[in-house]
Formats: sequence, C-alpha cells, structure tokens
Amino acid sequence: MTRIRLLDNRLINQIAAGEVIERPASVVKELVENSIDAGATRITLELEQGGIARIVVRDDGEGIGRDDLIPALTRHATSKISDLDDLKQVVTMGFRGEALPSIASVSHLSLRSRLAGSDQGWEIHCHGGQMDEQPAPAAHAPGTTVEVSQLFYNIPARRKFLRTDRTEYRHVEQVIRRLALARPDVELVVLHNGRATLRFRTDLEERLGRVLSKQFAAQSVSFQAETDGLRIHGRAGLPVYSRSQRDQQYLFVNGRYVRDASLAHAVRRAYADVMYHDRFPAWVLHVELDPGMVDVNVHPAKHEVRFREPRMVHDFVFHTLRDIVAQDSRPNAGSAAPIDLAGDDGATPAPQWSLPQQSGLQVRETLAGYQHLHSPRDMPVRDFPRQPQAQDAADMPPLGYAIAQLHGVYILAENREGLVVVDMHAAHERITYERLKQAWEDAAITSQPLLLPVTLQMNPDEVAAVSEFQALLSRSGLVAEVLGEESVVVREIPQLLAGADVATLLRDVVADLLEYGSAERVEAHVNELLSTVACHASVRANHALTIPEMNALLRDMEATERSGQCNHGRPTWTKIDLAQLDKWFKRGQ
Repeated sequence: MTRIRLLDNRLINQIAAGEVIERPASVVKELVENSIDAGATRITLELEQGGIARIVVRDDGEGIGRDDLIPALTRHATSKISDLDDLKQVVTMGFRGEALPSIASVSHLSLRSRLAGSDQGWEIHCHGGQMDEQPAPAAHAPGTTVEVSQLFYNIPARRKFLRTDRTEYRHVEQVIRRLALARPDVELVVLHNGRATLRFRTDLEERLGRVLSKQFAAQSVSFQAETDGLRIHGRAGLPVYSRSQRDQQYLFVNGRYVRDASLAHAVRRAYADVMYHDRFPAWVLHVELDPGMVDVNVHPAKHEVRFREPRMVHDFVFHTLRDIVAQDSRPNAGSAAPIDLAGDDGATPAPQWSLPQQSGLQVRETLAGYQHLHSPRDMPVRDFPRQPQAQDAADMPPLGYAIAQLHGVYILAENREGLVVVDMHAAHERITYERLKQAWEDAAITSQPLLLPVTLQMNPDEVAAVSEFQALLSRSGLVAEVLGEESVVVREIPQLLAGADVATLLRDVVADLLEYGSAERVEAHVNELLSTVACHASVRANHALTIPEMNALLRDMEATERSGQCNHGRPTWTKIDLAQLDKWFKRGQ
C-alpha cells in the first residue's frame, strides 16, 4: 500500500488557514481588504471579545451575486486573476482565493450579499468547512456582510495561543490604523463589544493625527517625487519628532502595507545626519509603480514584496527623503507655535520650524571675528550695540537679531514672533559639518601646516590605523606620519580647525577608524569622521562672542541645511513666542 495520499479539502483549508490566519486581526485584514477590492466607500467592523467570539465586516461595495457565493468560499476560486499574466500584474489587495475558505475552515462563517442594482440579497453559511448546499434569500442592503464567530473552535491547539481580549483587540486596531493610512478615501468605523471605538473619516490630516499623533501631523512635511514610472509620496516627520522605537513607520507599496528592510534602510540613511542616537524617525511612505515591477506573491500573508529593480527604488527613496530632511531642517520665519514641553508618547519635545525661508538680507555681520570663534574666556563683559533692525518687521530674518549671550552657552535673539534661543556650539558644529561634507564631495578640504608639528604617543593599533588610512586622513585635511611603533606626528590640520587641540582631534578620529575596521567600512562612514572633525572645529561653550559674531552665526544657520539639529541629532535652537511669554507673566489676564 502507498503511504502517500491526497489530503481532503477540509484539511487543506485548515493548513492554509495556519499560513494566513494567525489571530482575529488576520481575519479582519483579509475581510477588510476584500471590501476595499469590492469598491467600498464605507466599511463597518464589529467585534466581540477582541474578535475571538465574533467578527462582522459590513461594506457598501459592489456585492456578490447568488451564483458566486459558493465559489467565493471555494479554495483558489477568485475573480481577481485568471492566468499567469494577471499574477504578474496584481492590482488588488487579495488575489489567491484563499482567505474566505481558510477562515471558514476554522470558524462559523456566514456570507450575505446583494449586488448593486439587484432587488434581492442572498446568504450562505459554512461551519468548520462544511458549506450549505445552496444560498438562501436574505434581506440585505447593496454590498456584503461577512460574519465570523468562534474562531479556531475546531482547533483547540490554535485557540489556546490566542491572548486576552484586550491584546487581540489591540492587534485588530493596528490593522485598521494601517488600512486607514493606506486608503484615506474609505471611511472606517469600528465597534468593540457594542461600543464605538474608532472612526476614520475621509480626512487625511485627521487620520495622521489619530494613527500617529497630533504632534506628528503638526511636525511633519508632505512630500512627493516621481521618476521613470516610480512615484513616492507621504509624510516625513521632522527630525526633532523622534521616537524611542520604530512604532510610527508605515510603508505602503501600491496601497498595500508591507515590511521591506531595503526601503527602511533607505529612510534610516536619509535621517542619519539629523537623528539623535537611539532615536527613530516617524514617517508614512507610499511607493507606487507598475504592478509588473513588483512581486506581491512572496509571502502567505502578503507582508513582503520583491521589487524587480530594488536598487533603483532604494536610491530614489533615499535621495528624495534626504533632500526633504535637509531642506526642512532650517529655520523658518513662519513658525509661530510656542514650545511644547510635553513630549508625545516617546516623542521628544520639538523646536518649532518647517519649510525653509530665506530672509533676502545681505549678511553684513559676517566679520573677521566670526572666523576666529575661540574668543578668550576673559573677554571683558560689556554692552554691545544691537544689530540695526529692518524698518519693516516682515524683512526680519527667521532667527532675528542677537541681543545677548547667556552663560557663554546660548545666544538670545529677538525675531518677529518673540525670543529665539540658540545653542551656539551645536549650531556651529552643524554649519562646520555641512561645509566639510560639501568640501569632501568637491575634494576641496584645505589643510594648514602647523608652525610646530605635534608629536604624540599612541598604542600599536592606533599607529597601524594612521598608517593604513593615511591617504584618507590627508583628504580630510589631517596630514599625519608614523614616526615609530608607538609615535605619530601631525604636520597639517584642516584650516577650519585653526587653534584646535591637535592631539585630542587625532585620537578621536583614529578611534573612529578603529571602530569601522576596514577601508570599505571607513569610506561608508566618511560622514561620521567628518562629524568628529567638525565637533573639534566648533565654537566651545563658555567663550564670549560679540553681537556681530552672534548675528553671523544666526545668518549661517538660516543658510545651512539641517541646521535645526547638531551632528548628533540634538536641537540647535528653539523659540518662545510672545503669546507664551504673556501667559507666563499673566499679561492680559
């Protein structure tokens, strides 16, 4: 006798259910996606006990005719594809014909529907894979209702792995939030245990505020870009709106929520220069391209896709978002909101800024003093004349004019909305870093010979790193030579670092070289090296600056990309508007 035998359809469906249906949230995803494919404009979801006891999905889509009800519950029966070419051009959320029969095999399922334009609805029932022989007439509005109850009732081993009602409901809620971002044109209503818990109207701003947060909606920018049949659009959180985890990152490919490590990497790289360590950006990214350029049939639950040209998609996302982040990290004259000191669920409090705006003023303040920011600590404190202000407040630059320096650390400036506070070291560090990056790209970093070369003792590993990366150090303006097994001499440094602590600078740079380990990894982390160099080139705390020097720094901030954060992702400035000041001092109350 043969030991190999064909499985019956009921067992086949239950095996398929194990791949597609993990928990109530999986059922909700499949059913709501079917409603979207049916052209629904309003979908209502009713749950009991987190969906374990009962799930009802009701839509106003095109409906299902009487003769299609039985095929709808038959495995691998679908109206969405008919041949291999269709499978290569999938434009619907579902397409394999597995969801309904898989769900029906592990639950009690009823399917009621009425075609648009028909005067009669029909229903059919399926219990653990056992289907009614024929549909029966049923009163029903145009559209479809699917009711699923007692999920996994006939597979106790699967049912015992379900969590509490509350936990299962949270998973359902996550699915609905993703679908709300994927299809802002479809109204979604959720009821749990008879109580309305979620409602997403067809308002994108409202959805962003509810799915992510109101703070994200206010501190993010819309973007869109297109090239060679590839279009991306969405919302990018400003760098200061950061999270302690990746919980507010949403990727959609042709309207389908997916996870893709390559595109997540592209976005992470785009934020790399402005994101504080151990923090993550928030974003919503839609990628749209010819369905033939992406394979959606690579995961049973359709959570992953495969691009025909992944490098092209990756690079386009990276370059687009990198430019968006760079442009939107400069001060803007139009940002008038007060400081928000209450971080939102893991988000950092944020300075208020958005799109960059040039002031149009000539930078008269760029004086020789700004070229030598390491002013002596014992500079006498005295009153400096204020920068002459423009007659028209509308001509005032975004960061205004300096009025004082606080504890040798902060610049206080007055702009048209109120008081601006700048961390002078963090701001100058970003300015220097951006100039170094541009000079690196242009192969134009200039070095300055030291009047007296600096010799320092280093351990053998550090000396070996200096020897191995000597050419790269020279390109970054650091000319160093190995003198012996444990000694190195520095002969030139970047011009920007005139007056810097040469020994500390070289040790810090060499520490980076040792961390990256190989020439290839060092080349890939050039920006980190330049960031280290920039830190040493920047004005230090507790150094007094003149008013013209402070104003020169403010003007450079306004002209520098990413100047809203230092090289480590910390904010460089914030603002307190007059309304907030009045509130503090109870003026007008």
